[in-house]
Amino acid sequence: MRRNIKTTAAAAATAALALGLTACGTDSDPAAKGATGAKNDTSKALVVAASPTPHGDILNFVKKNLAGKAGLKLEVKEFTDYVLPNTATETGQVDANFFQHKPYLDDFNKQNDTHIVPVVNVHLEPLGLYSKSVKSLKDIKPGQTVAVPNDTTNEGRALHLLAENGLITLKPGVGTNAALSDITDKKGLEFKELEAATVPRALSDVDAAVINGNYAIEAELTPGKDSLALEKSEGNPYANFLAVKEGDEKDARVRKLAGLLNSAEVKKFIEDTYQGSIVPSFGSPAKS
Repeated sequence: MRRNIKTTAAAAATAALALGLTACGTDSDPAAKGATGAKNDTSKALVVAASPTPHGDILNFVKKNLAGKAGLKLEVKEFTDYVLPNTATETGQVDANFFQHKPYLDDFNKQNDTHIVPVVNVHLEPLGLYSKSVKSLKDIKPGQTVAVPNDTTNEGRALHLLAENGLITLKPGVGTNAALSDITDKKGLEFKELEAATVPRALSDVDAAVINGNYAIEAELTPGKDSLALEKSEGNPYANFLAVKEGDEKDARVRKLAGLLNSAEVKKFIEDTYQGSIVPSFGSPAKS
């Protein structure tokens, strides 16, 4: 998720969408035939774009254990970026997506004139501060470098985490889209802005890094154990949700999947699998 989402989306959509759908999809590919023709036809598979972890894992649990009993055919297409799932949903290449939170979606829709809407919250991925060289927050000193995600919403989220833990000071009242320019006291720290997906790979090159929960898990980090600081889940606006193009919220297949994603079985799967690194956050998404 780059700060210049509109430019990235335009380039990626034309050059990489077909490749992404082919490379990340399953052998059968109804999306390529036009998923929009399957709306409300419960005999057709619901095609959902998702980040691999934990979104794809959760969806595949539903596909394997719950979807068949509920009469839902489900296909999961995994993407490793934060642009193509929304562009594919907007154009009807897929029916829905599961990878993002509300602040990111609001920014994406505004920048790209897309019409994606949330359906139901599923989980929260607490953002964490990690280090390979520093053992505690008190050991982070002036002159050291901290890597942060460079997209608008996650950078702001990262800066708030740092501020809440006393590592920087932000302007009073700054919102979720805080930027480096909103820091009033860096306390001697230097910052390196990187794409969210690449931050874990840079952990050895910086003194500390703020990493999204899903990317931390992919990097074999355990947020609840390995982080120096971790976001609080209570009242957190960054719950990840199932999303569709506006107008598709009442698709019978979407409503069925929404119910399964908020089921007791999925709650247990999240809790047992992620041990607090990913936490259930069911219910209706926040209003814009």
